[in-house]
Amino acid sequence: MSATTWVFGYGSLVSPESMANTIGRPVRTWAVAHLDGYGRRWNYGSLHLRGDWHHEGLDVVSGLVVSLGLEASATESCNGVIVPVTDDELAALDWRERDYERTDITDRVRREDDVTTTSVWTYVPRPSAIERYLDARDRGCAGIRESYWELVGAAFAALGGDHHDRYLATPAPDVPVVDMALSRIS
Repeated sequence: MSATTWVFGYGSLVSPESMANTIGRPVRTWAVAHLDGYGRRWNYGSLHLRGDWHHEGLDVVSGLVVSLGLEASATESCNGVIVPVTDDELAALDWRERDYERTDITDRVRREDDVTTTSVWTYVPRPSAIERYLDARDRGCAGIRESYWELVGAAFAALGGDHHDRYLATPAPDVPVVDMALSRIS
């Protein structure tokens, strides 16, 4: 593959299986990287997914599904991976992450192997996604899918070194991690 565009994953896109499901091919080329100027947060409220779950005596129906996002921060960095993608694969990622803003982070990414990479993008939650999360959190109807939580944790553990510990340093979510039945809207 001669792609010159790379995508930085900091959550489920760290999982080769999750990335492959979106781009339609196995992920064989990737590099561990760090993104300076952003911190990882549990701050994304899905526009397209809802879930039903039971937690602490409450039944939540059509609750908001929360995932990882980024927040600009002059003092933080977050770890993840970068994967080369074709234009068609980038379009597939844009569709998957359609309530995130694709952001050029080329000048903020450091590869662990010190190879220079041109054209690196990542996905930052749109303000509307963060507002959706905050509103649902405050109403007690937001949760993180347990399967997503486990997928992301396992993906960082598979990177080895201190990557799982760095992921675990992400500020704890302020919504529950629950076993939920998913449904799609729009």
